[in-house]
Amino acid sequence: MLVLIELIGWIATGLIIAAILYPIHKSMRVWPFELWNIIYIVVLVTLSRYLFLLPHTFLASRQVLKFIIIILLIPATFALVQGLNGFMTYVEEQTWLEITGHLPPAERRAMEEYLWNEMIFFAAGSIISAPVLAARLLISIWRTHNEDRA
Repeated sequence: MLVLIELIGWIATGLIIAAILYPIHKSMRVWPFELWNIIYIVVLVTLSRYLFLLPHTFLASRQVLKFIIIILLIPATFALVQGLNGFMTYVEEQTWLEITGHLPPAERRAMEEYLWNEMIFFAAGSIISAPVLAARLLISIWRTHNEDRA
């Protein structure tokens, strides 16, 4: 049952990625931040799923794995911030013309807003969800430890 829930979660994540990247692939020649975009979507969706559905995941009873994930989420958060910083620096220094210059003006402006909004949304969401999940896992470890002692 847990494998089925996990599989459904990953299929849903894949569909979300396809839906969000479709407009970009439809109108862009190149999207230099596609990998970061996918990472942000996967991280936000997956960590949010674990955050809210932790008792129904394979992590529920694996205390050592929870601890390892907590440790890994610390550098992951910094990496996610670096990726967002790279995106924002690129847009500020290079402007959008290199990426969206081939589009008609109205479509260009709409695509720039779409790219900016969805990157900031998923980047900020993933950056916030990582330490929140770490806290949630720590609370889960603490509760399990205290239940074992009672």
